[in-house]
Amino acid sequence: MSRKDPSGGLLVSPIKNGTVIDHITAGEALNVLRILGITGSTRECLSIATNVESKRMGKKDIVKIENRELRTEEVDRIALLAPQARINIIRDYKVVEKKGVEIPEILRGVVRCPNPGCITNTNEPVASTFEVLDKGLHCLYCDWLIKDDIANLII
Repeated sequence: MSRKDPSGGLLVSPIKNGTVIDHITAGEALNVLRILGITGSTRECLSIATNVESKRMGKKDIVKIENRELRTEEVDRIALLAPQARINIIRDYKVVEKKGVEIPEILRGVVRCPNPGCITNTNEPVASTFEVLDKGLHCLYCDWLIKDDIANLII
């Protein structure tokens, strides 16, 4: 999957093996990298395109990560930021698997509860557990409801 700019030059080059995360909500690519634990000090070879024209979305971001395939937990985290994202697994320059992301009904250990009094924020060995509702994320331990700023609460 390569894209060309209006002058015909290549914007995003193909990768031999790895993962392409396409249709990321515009402006969320750097948050996707953060939740994947990819920083400037990691060794992954990356291609990042932000605010790319998209017929379906208007604007979108794209992230390509060479020599890495995402785990299910990582895809669940991406779904929170980019519910329209598509995950493409690349092997030997070919797309061998394409899948959309889905936000699970229950999120365990994915989001930190912002309530300082929640049992998940103590020394107890309890993973945060949220129910996904239309109005936000509902903590099953303390009933806190997260409506905004989910990106900063992703573990």
